[in-house]
Amino acid sequence: MEGNAEEENGTPLLHLWGPPWSRRKGWGGLRFHFEVLFVGVLLLVAPYFITNNIAHMYLETVIDPELALDRRIPVVYWMILPYTLLYLLYPLTLVICPRDDRGRAELGVAMHSLITVNIVCCIIFLILPAEIDMRDQIDWNGMNAWQSALFELVHSADNPWNSWPSLHIVHSYFLSRLMTFWLLREYPGKGLPRAFIVLLWVEWTLLCISIMTTKQHYLFDLVTGIAMGHLAWHLCSPNLAWIASKGPDEFASFAGWSD
Repeated sequence: MEGNAEEENGTPLLHLWGPPWSRRKGWGGLRFHFEVLFVGVLLLVAPYFITNNIAHMYLETVIDPELALDRRIPVVYWMILPYTLLYLLYPLTLVICPRDDRGRAELGVAMHSLITVNIVCCIIFLILPAEIDMRDQIDWNGMNAWQSALFELVHSADNPWNSWPSLHIVHSYFLSRLMTFWLLREYPGKGLPRAFIVLLWVEWTLLCISIMTTKQHYLFDLVTGIAMGHLAWHLCSPNLAWIASKGPDEFASFAGWSD
């Protein structure tokens, strides 16, 4: 599976961005951003919840990634906050994405790469299912009100399946790399963007720890999640370079977005 534009031309996922591209000047130049985010998140979230519920109702663990270390890691209740902050990364990506055609094209190919790897992960969830059976370590009486509310929200929406690779890590790693890429290019040497990058990666580090200290994932899920996130970035990088060297208009024509 290569990430260059020539091979991706004509793929159904990449062609999704053709109609939004034709409307990209709408809404003050933000329409493409919103359409790609809406469709992209839908295609990221729906396969996860479908496979999560299939595994919960019909499947059994095939490969159990639990290690003795996983149960020695303590529950840290406040870490549910960095865990749930993942969901802010999607709109933040939209905010940070450049408002020109280069940024729009980069957003399209980035979402294409992330959706592709997301599908691979969901296939793994179905053929090698694994239950995460560590929620018994959680002491609900040891939390305060906001911690309990966040835990209840997460548990109500997410069955303890889809263990590895952790999509929390896949998505957060990829989006953090993408935002860092844009900020360093668009604001070279600027203090505030650099401070934001530091804060972003501190949050990502806390998120990595939080998937284990909230008993949502195993250590193996973290490692494989980083690997899959890096794969998504590897698939995306050649297209980003292609757009930089030949321009967004030529890329859009080659990808089948333009008439």
